Parts: sequence; structure tokens; C-alpha cells
Amino acid sequence: MVTTTIANPKLAYEDYANLPDDERYELIDGELMPMPSPKEIHQAICGAIFMSVGMFANAMALGRTYFAPFDVILSDFNVVQPDIIFVSNARSRIITEDNIRGAPDLVVEILSPSTADYDRTVKRELYERYGVPEYWLVDPYAKTITILRLGADGYNVHAVYGEGDALSSPTLAGFSMNLSELF
Repeated sequence: MVTTTIANPKLAYEDYANLPDDERYELIDGELMPMPSPKEIHQAICGAIFMSVGMFANAMALGRTYFAPFDVILSDFNVVQPDIIFVSNARSRIITEDNIRGAPDLVVEILSPSTADYDRTVKRELYERYGVPEYWLVDPYAKTITILRLGADGYNVHAVYGEGDALSSPTLAGFSMNLSELF
């Protein structure tokens, strides 16, 4: 007797786009990943970083800044919703009315107990694979921001900033944010 196993088919962006709006998901290599609702500390930090980066980018006319939920389509089988997204004017062609189609210049993920491992491994690998030049990992509990920069051999730690430090970004030349005000 021959036994066959039927594998679950990969979902594509079209399947993802037809999901109900009452829950948040990401699509990773064709698999639907539920996203938990963020906590207050996550939202407070997200808002502060978004305002700081967004105001700087607008004042310097560098590009557009967005916050989740807003889809970033890296491929037909990989759709993510980073906490904060920056797309430079030079790459603005990837911005559509409905989503971003391609790798943003900068993504920020704010770690929570339920997503920290996922953000440090799965999403890091995904952002690296699709060429996101700069990735910030914000740890509200350790009160640090790690900036990863994409190099020829993948992501490298550019800097780790802690409470009291003034963060600067290679992507946002001239940008500075005092982390004492954030944490």
C-alpha cells in the first residue's frame, strides 16, 4: 500500500490579501503567522520613534515614514508588517496606494516577549535575504536599540545604543535621537 502525504500548499499574497481585517497576520515563506496585539510599552516606543524619524525625514525631505499595520511585500510568499518603515525618495517607486512592494531602506521592530525570538531570527533572515539595508531591533526591557547594517556577508551590528545614548542612523544622515527620552 502506498501512502501519500498531502502538504499544505503555500499561501501567496492574493490569499493573504483576502483574509478578514479583524486579525493581524504576516506571510512568511507562504505560511500564515498570527501577530499578537502589542502592549502599551510597545505602542509608546513605536509612537516616539515614528514621530522622531518621521519628523526628521519630512524636514529633510528624505522620504516617507510609515507604521504598522502597513504591508511590505518582499515576494509573493513573504509579506510583513514592520513596526516602522522608512522608504527614501530614491526608492519611492516601491510605494503603492495599498502597500510597499520591495525592500524599504529601513525597518524597525520593537521586541516583545512573544515576538523577540521571531524578530531576531525569522524576520532578520527575511530582511537580510530581501536586501533591507538597515534594521533596528528595539528592546524596551533591556532599553537598547541594535542597528544592523547589510553588508556583503549579511547583517552586521553597526551599533548598540542604550539609555542615555544619542542614536544615529547611517540611512538617515544627520538624524539623532536621545534614548533617555525614549526609555
